[in-house]
Amino acid sequence: MSVFHTKDISQSSFLITGGAGFIGSHIVDYLLTHGAKKVRVLDNLATGLQSNVDLFTHYPNYEFINGDIRDFSTCQSACIGIDYISHQAALGSVPRSVKDPIASNEVNVTGFLNMLTAAKDAQVKAFVYASSSAVYGDEPNLPKVEERIGNPLSPYAVTKKTNELYADVFFKLYGLKIIGFRYFNVFGERQDPNGPYAAVMPLFVSGIINNTTVYINGDGEQTRDFTYVDNAVQANVRGMLSDNPDSYGQVYNIAFGEKFSVNYLYNAIRSLLDIEHNATYRQEREGDIRNSLADISKAKRLLGYDPQYKFADGLKLTVAYFKKIYS
Repeated sequence: MSVFHTKDISQSSFLITGGAGFIGSHIVDYLLTHGAKKVRVLDNLATGLQSNVDLFTHYPNYEFINGDIRDFSTCQSACIGIDYISHQAALGSVPRSVKDPIASNEVNVTGFLNMLTAAKDAQVKAFVYASSSAVYGDEPNLPKVEERIGNPLSPYAVTKKTNELYADVFFKLYGLKIIGFRYFNVFGERQDPNGPYAAVMPLFVSGIINNTTVYINGDGEQTRDFTYVDNAVQANVRGMLSDNPDSYGQVYNIAFGEKFSVNYLYNAIRSLLDIEHNATYRQEREGDIRNSLADISKAKRLLGYDPQYKFADGLKLTVAYFKKIYS
């Protein structure tokens, strides 16, 4: 694992909301591995996995709170004695938000506001949070630059845009040092392949290995800036520990800065597994962005973000991980 920080974190306490989730558990892993004084996870295990946090129980400086960010008193308790917060807890998935916009709003907006308020009251040193490239909506230009967004195409996108608005207000009004990350299709080990809203990459791998139907939405030529999870971890660590005053009150694209089609992704996975398996094409999904590619120059300039893993490197590691699980 690469080292993304230079500050001594042995006297610092961290709270990771959604720490039983895919990205959150990798952030927890990094902080524990590198000697943080305390790493506390707040998660209600609605979408996070117990197996993800079971990996950390042998660390004496690890603590787990089974709680819901929709409950303000839970958020307050979780923030006691905390220096830095990485807020990853959310109900992800565009299709889930289309089906149940109220649940997405309660978790992603009300829960976020609860955490912001609790963090402000606890006077934490810095607060970073997960936004999404979904915020770009119908803005057609590539690459995506932070200052130019369109209209949201899904309730999920609305919740993430609302997060950014609240974050801006808490930075300007209350002086909370806050940074947002617009993730672009993060993938990697521990991504959940199960359930109706599973991410595309583990679905492809499990379908090919198990010889079950793999669906590609639309013609498969839609493009994404697939981003290996370690790059997202780096952004969170750099954000929480940033010494650059200009880096706060900002939102950043977190990606690698390359785009690949879903068809290319599918064929690359098939090639790595060395298994012939044809996908089944179906109707494109409501609310999906057609093409996605990030300009990451702002994160490089203000945070020192320097993604270590190209798509091909991350894909090899990810496929090897799932191959071991399914074999």
